[in-house]
Amino acid sequence: MHDFFIKLSIHQDMLLDRIENLKAQIAELKADNSEALEALRIKYLSKKGEITALFNEFRNVPNDQKKEFGQRLNELKALATDKINSLKEEFKAKEVVANKIDITRPAFPEEIGTRHPISLVRKEIIDIFSRLGFTLADGPEVEDDMHVFTSLNFAADHPARDMQDTFFINEDKSGDVTRNIVLRSHTSSVQSRVMKTTEPPIRIICPGRVYRNEAITARAHCFFHQIEGLYIDKNVSFADLKQVLLYFAKELFGPDTKIRLRPSYFPFTEPSAEMDVSCMLCGGEGCGFCKHTGWVEILGCGMVDPNVLELCGIDSKVYTGYAFGVGVERITNLKYMVKDLRMFSENDVRFLREFEHTH
Repeated sequence: MHDFFIKLSIHQDMLLDRIENLKAQIAELKADNSEALEALRIKYLSKKGEITALFNEFRNVPNDQKKEFGQRLNELKALATDKINSLKEEFKAKEVVANKIDITRPAFPEEIGTRHPISLVRKEIIDIFSRLGFTLADGPEVEDDMHVFTSLNFAADHPARDMQDTFFINEDKSGDVTRNIVLRSHTSSVQSRVMKTTEPPIRIICPGRVYRNEAITARAHCFFHQIEGLYIDKNVSFADLKQVLLYFAKELFGPDTKIRLRPSYFPFTEPSAEMDVSCMLCGGEGCGFCKHTGWVEILGCGMVDPNVLELCGIDSKVYTGYAFGVGVERITNLKYMVKDLRMFSENDVRFLREFEHTH
């Protein structure tokens, strides 16, 4: 009898050791795929699994110790079940992520893109004039003769109306008046639309793409980008225009920049002027870039012609105003020394990568 109890005690100790060993094994369980996970479930939790075998031996445990052994066995089974379920959830999460992967995306590593240099300069110019109270105005690129030419004081025989300069699309004869439909050759057409529909004061800038029938070369293109400005109010003077343009030049090219205004001619302004800035390379001393003059031309400007005000329904005896037009490609050339205008529209990634770190 004594030997029987000794054997029973040894058997119970072995059961306890097996329970603890299985706990340690289950805590470290890993599975690389669903097949491996199923094999683990069968090994521990199936009808012929190791934990089920322990429950089968539970009948040999003395009644006074069944409670303790039963608790440990239940803890072991719960631990195994939780571990198997958690591994199963990990597989489900991975499957969800895998299903969301777009196999058409480029391979890693993905290259970070950048803004186009034209967009960078356009935004910088808009920001400068926005600080001066100018608001954005937009209009159609496909326009009519009235808004592009007639309302801006272009003579009927002005060269700009010729097919050699303007892209004419067709004639609209649907109404009482025949209208020539064109691709706008300047964003001044937006100004004429705003003047016809808005009571002064008016303070706007009009960024956009424009088109001209020109041969494509390193120095010219059949489309480019402009930002034109217009300010109309009572008692607006040429001095106001000069101060705004001086501020613009200093903000864009640096605080030491100087400007000069040279007399010129535009149909929609009188008096008119071309504006030069001191060369940003030589500081006005003279170099090859500025053709040894110390100055670089960047825009045209002037006081709005009274005829334009009247054509747009604004009383020229009460209101005056100024207008200016900036070529974005021209400014971009000056800031980044891009010699060939064609580079801006060729989408050459080697060229665009040069602006990855430009803000």
